[in-house]
Amino acid sequence: MTKQKDTSANPAFSAAEPMMEWWQKQFSQGTPPMARMQLAWMYSMAEAMQFEAQFLQALAESGQKISQSFSGDTPLTPAEMQERYQQLITEVTEAQMERMEKAAELSHEFRRRVWEEI
Repeated sequence: MTKQKDTSANPAFSAAEPMMEWWQKQFSQGTPPMARMQLAWMYSMAEAMQFEAQFLQALAESGQKISQSFSGDTPLTPAEMQERYQQLITEVTEAQMERMEKAAELSHEFRRRVWEEI
């Protein structure tokens, strides 16, 4: 005759029972929760790489515009050169600010994705 443990007498077991049932339900589903969370992380990393690529593209375009300024047929006056530099600095600054905004949103988006998966 085997004796079964009575879990109702131990408050720790009865308190943990709903959580254990929840985890059992999660693991019995098709994809384990850790794999879904990893997928959410990979989506976030892909977005971060896309933002970085957009920023690097803005830097490359800025460098191309500067090189075109020096290779033109007619030399620019110092005032024209200063104006062009100011314009390019403004474009790069805006690209950097957009990059930082997207990076800040990314952490919130990642948390939202993880909570959706849980």
